Amino acid sequence: MTIFFALGLMALLGIIVSSIIMTNHNGMDQRLQGWVNLLWLPLPILIIIIDRACLKKFGAKKTNRIQLYILGAFIFLIILNIFRLQVQT
Repeated sequence: MTIFFALGLMALLGIIVSSIIMTNHNGMDQRLQGWVNLLWLPLPILIIIIDRACLKKFGAKKTNRIQLYILGAFIFLIILNIFRLQVQT
């Protein structure tokens, strides 16, 4: 089990559940948004496929370490952006 595999599965589940809920509502706008949400499905599927390929080629330990660095960089950028927005106002 790797970090991106778990995140990809959660994203896949979230997209499918939200699309099902939205397409079953009465409003046309929500139904359309439910169908548009399905257009995001290839992204988590691609992440899962790349994760499995890296896991097969490099092993679990190296793959998890690299994914942890990538996740840490994204979290650092989010914190930096929040700080920038606070200073800007």
